[in-house]
Amino acid sequence: MNAIDLLKGDHERVKAILTQLSDSTERAVKKRVELINKLEMEITIHTRLEEEVLYPAYKKAGGKEEEVMYYEAKEEHRTVDSLVLPDLKVTDPSTPEFAGRVKVVKELLEHHIEEEETEMFPQAKKLLGKAALEELGQQMEALKAQYKKEMTAANIAA
Repeated sequence: MNAIDLLKGDHERVKAILTQLSDSTERAVKKRVELINKLEMEITIHTRLEEEVLYPAYKKAGGKEEEVMYYEAKEEHRTVDSLVLPDLKVTDPSTPEFAGRVKVVKELLEHHIEEEETEMFPQAKKLLGKAALEELGQQMEALKAQYKKEMTAANIAA
């Protein structure tokens, strides 16, 4: 599978989870907790795939403009992974504060996804070409399966 297609599929899953979260009510505590766990797994795996496989290839193939976008995208990941998502996870899902935080996470992620899909991904297609993207996609599929297994095992052990 092409690396870009794989990542776009992840984006669709993340957006669907975010929509379900935003549409949920303060009474749906159990559903909100399940969705947050699902969101965390999707984002964690997706971020690792981008940062370990696509982003370095994109940065290496590009110039100054791609390098700036590379660091901007990594910073957006860091903001979600280190600040926003951990805050959301410790917020009581039965509160209006939770709904507010979900809205912010959704806006941040939708902005990030849109930038990747309209700027970075088309540029990566030009810079890397079809064969390289297919190869990166195969690497990503293997890593994704491995990361999913590791995270599932870690969650069961916790």
